[in-house]
Amino acid sequence: MASHTPLNGTFADIASDRVLRALIDGIMALPYERRVPAMGRIMRQGIGPLAGYTKRARKHLAMIFPDLSGSEQQKIASQVCDNFGRTMIENYSWPELHDRVKNIAPTGAGMDAIDDARSNGRPILFVTGHFGNHEVPRHVLTELGYNIGGLYRPMGNPYFNAHYEKTMTSWGGPVFAQGRRGTAGFAKHLKSGGMGTLLFDVAFAGGVAVNFLGKPAMTATSAADLSLRFNALVVPYFAKRQPDGLTFDVTVEAPIPAQEPLAMMQDMTDRLAAQVRQAPEQWFWVHRRWKMRQQNT
Repeated sequence: MASHTPLNGTFADIASDRVLRALIDGIMALPYERRVPAMGRIMRQGIGPLAGYTKRARKHLAMIFPDLSGSEQQKIASQVCDNFGRTMIENYSWPELHDRVKNIAPTGAGMDAIDDARSNGRPILFVTGHFGNHEVPRHVLTELGYNIGGLYRPMGNPYFNAHYEKTMTSWGGPVFAQGRRGTAGFAKHLKSGGMGTLLFDVAFAGGVAVNFLGKPAMTATSAADLSLRFNALVVPYFAKRQPDGLTFDVTVEAPIPAQEPLAMMQDMTDRLAAQVRQAPEQWFWVHRRWKMRQQNT
């Protein structure tokens, strides 16, 4: 289900969307093997520094990993922007991305659990973060017969969101925009025994404080609340980008045990933190994840 947000943004929204559309259209004309690294390079060398993404990533890296040198911070921050650009254009290229990842054999302790849940009609809630390319596990499992929907946060720019949402809603199971109507639709989908995915690693002022990489981060309990309400199996999954920049390893982890919501969210966050510590350049450090601690980040 696509969002129907009225296109009533500002002139600045219109102007920035037109520039971005022109950029995306130009990059999409390139062959896939050139398109993906080209968008990574543009984000790393141009948009990232100009938009302040590189600076913000460096600030967060210095807060979490204070022993990193300035050059190490800069290197990782640049790689973060590169991964961001690659992920964006990969998702706009979703038919080609799907064709490239469809034969990946996912590994991890969660594969048997999700197979059992599917066989018994039990809802499955996949949870992940902005790591690697967060859509790749859904592509891989879709190819294996898992009809996975999703719940996403619409972009602030309604003109950009109008085409961005198509990268998620044009394939797989039903995808809902966050909000009263969308969240209700997603809940109904799970209640009926459906499968969905949810990214939980964004700041939410009305949430609970969990420890993320050694610092408290305000986190929504939506994933835990939905799982407890509908007896849904909660399974973290991740796609780690490989050194060639175009391929991935996909891991489906053991389910999160059902317990009180804060403990469940901490478990999910710990799983993501382990991935980030292994490959910090693949997490989106641009997010104001700890903004309840640092209002000016």
